Amino acid sequence: MNDTVKGIRFLKGHGTENDFVILPDPDGLLELSPGQVALLCDRRAGLGADGILRVVRSAAHPEAKIHAATAPWFMDYRNADGSIAEMCGNGVRVFARYLVEAGLVEPGEFSVATRGGVKHVRTAAEGDVTVDMGKALLPGPDTGIEVAVGDHRWPARNVNMGNPHAVVFVEDLADAGTLHAAPEVTPAAVYPEGVNVEFVVDRGPRHVAMRVHERGSGETRSCGTGTCAVLVATARRDGVDPALTGESVTYTVDVPGGRLILTEHPDGVVEMTGPAVILAEGELDADWLARA
Repeated sequence: MNDTVKGIRFLKGHGTENDFVILPDPDGLLELSPGQVALLCDRRAGLGADGILRVVRSAAHPEAKIHAATAPWFMDYRNADGSIAEMCGNGVRVFARYLVEAGLVEPGEFSVATRGGVKHVRTAAEGDVTVDMGKALLPGPDTGIEVAVGDHRWPARNVNMGNPHAVVFVEDLADAGTLHAAPEVTPAAVYPEGVNVEFVVDRGPRHVAMRVHERGSGETRSCGTGTCAVLVATARRDGVDPALTGESVTYTVDVPGGRLILTEHPDGVVEMTGPAVILAEGELDADWLARA
């Protein structure tokens, strides 16, 4: 970390109560260790969050330089345990809302670089944000993938949204237990870097509810990429595939922190629409963070 910096600006935001610490770092000067990230996300000793959104110019970040011409800003996302993640759907909406409110981009359509690829965003000056989350991959075979919690065991659908998901359909969301620890997923070789696990129940026609254990963060109030994975898995369970019908399909997905609207188009692109709120800003003691 740059020792000449005595204060580090931060903001706090959330998308359907999936909450983040936002660190504006346009020139990519702030180096964060996994321990520092975990301390910042600690809900007692730190600021408290499900993850960190570091805001860096794509041209200033080695992983994003290739996208600088089309996506000027890079979302460097870290999980609450300090690990690096490819993408965060709620995070990219909050990231986009920050860019607009900070005057770094104009409201409307623009692109954000992430480790999961470039994401196209549509946002007004205020209100909901829509994100083009890209196409789901359905790595096969699904046969034999199982998720277990306590005495419960279910088959799972393998869906990748730039990060890995195992989607499970259950009778009752309470069957997922406390989700303090990661559910057991077998065979482990299917997800060598860990997996996000979604538990899903039906609420009505094209309307489901879910809980999620996020890899590296535990149970969270919402998971944007998880809702996309749930949309695709549920549509296929229901015998719906827009690539075959030529018609888009929309599902409502309730999460503990709110509601998201998901649409899969015939070209396979999944769009996610939901709230993004910036609620506070302040300054961190850089010496405190350096001692972490």
